Amino acid sequence: MSKTKQLKLGAFMRPVSIHTGAWRYPGATPDANFNFPALKRYIQTLERAKFDAFFMADHLAVLNMPVNALKRSHTVTSFEPFTLLSALAGVTEQIGLIATASTTYDAPYHIARRFASLDHISGGRAGWNIVTTANPDAALNFGLDEEVEHDARYARAREFYDVVTGLWDSFADDAFVRDVESGIFFDPTRMHVLNHKGPNLSVRGPLNIARPVQGWPVIVQAGASEAGRQLAAETAEVVFGASGGLEAGKAFFADVKGRMRAVGRDPDSLKILPAAFVVVGQTVEEAKAKRAKLDSLVHYDSGIGSLNGMLGHDVSGFDPDGPLPEIPSTNASQSARERVVEMARRENLTIRQLAQRVGSYGGLAFVGTASTIADEMQRWLDEEGSDGFNIMFPYLPQGLDDFVEQVVPELQSRGIFRTEYEGATLRENLGLARPANRFFEPAADQVAAQ
Repeated sequence: MSKTKQLKLGAFMRPVSIHTGAWRYPGATPDANFNFPALKRYIQTLERAKFDAFFMADHLAVLNMPVNALKRSHTVTSFEPFTLLSALAGVTEQIGLIATASTTYDAPYHIARRFASLDHISGGRAGWNIVTTANPDAALNFGLDEEVEHDARYARAREFYDVVTGLWDSFADDAFVRDVESGIFFDPTRMHVLNHKGPNLSVRGPLNIARPVQGWPVIVQAGASEAGRQLAAETAEVVFGASGGLEAGKAFFADVKGRMRAVGRDPDSLKILPAAFVVVGQTVEEAKAKRAKLDSLVHYDSGIGSLNGMLGHDVSGFDPDGPLPEIPSTNASQSARERVVEMARRENLTIRQLAQRVGSYGGLAFVGTASTIADEMQRWLDEEGSDGFNIMFPYLPQGLDDFVEQVVPELQSRGIFRTEYEGATLRENLGLARPANRFFEPAADQVAAQ
């Protein structure tokens, strides 16, 4: 008998809730994004529940919105991901630690070194979420007058991936002999100098840190545009996609895994985990009431700011009770813009209604009891809409506790989510192979031990 398919679960934790009203919800911790004791409690709760990973998104600017919206945002201040995840590595043992790092506004050597360090510090639990950063305000923080054009960002990202993974392979796994008697610390024949010179990047190498515990930290990608899907098919091991519903999820799942086959990759070597906003109640009506209360806390100034950011176009000058105008393509995230425009057209929403929806959370949501939520998640798994989910909690700490105490046991009772971790590394728990070093064959003693 074949083993029952297993859900993989990540926790979207920066911001701790994507919902603009989360910090105002009764009983919530208003400063949860910037409260280390609280974040420590959250990750330890997630680890007890056997989540695969704690995922930190990141922004390289105070969010791109007018100050009247910004003053209402709980995301205006958050920890730098590597600093926080390195600290959290010391208070956890098995949960994965995934951070966003930009290929547009950082250097490959920095990224390779930071993730290799986090992987060693955590004992093999690091993951890199590759983003190209679509935010005009970020460009201004890095000496540019406007953001880099969409396709150029993705072309750089593809080359950036090759350089970073090449740097991780700078040393063979057995390079550091540390022979006290002979005085030889490492074997120079087991070191590779990258000498990369490409259209966007020039990096000599080698990296000044031993090969990561996992070989490479797990590669994560979130883009859903044409360029983003192709990048995922060629490079990613986890995709945090955004889906509006099961049919859209199934189409995305089939498209990306089909692209993987076309480039010679095994589709099972990629886990697709769409973002899912989850509100749990003892009854469906109670869960819906919680969601309604949460949505009511979103001010229009905040909602319209979020909407403008997702559209990459300012619509605040239009009649708020009129329809969304035609939105031209910009250098902002194309998949986000298309998703919002499609929602407005499909549901005939006014700008005001759309702003509240986007300002709350307009993506995939499971609102119900532990049983109804588990039913929906199991259907996505069975019908190949996803390999699991990247869970977004409605408010902290109670929204997280509700999921852990009610939904996780329900998933476990159905045999579709683990009761214990499978291994010590993020790769082992996700069921992903450790990549071979592209520059070195394993030493003879390593081969014999396998």
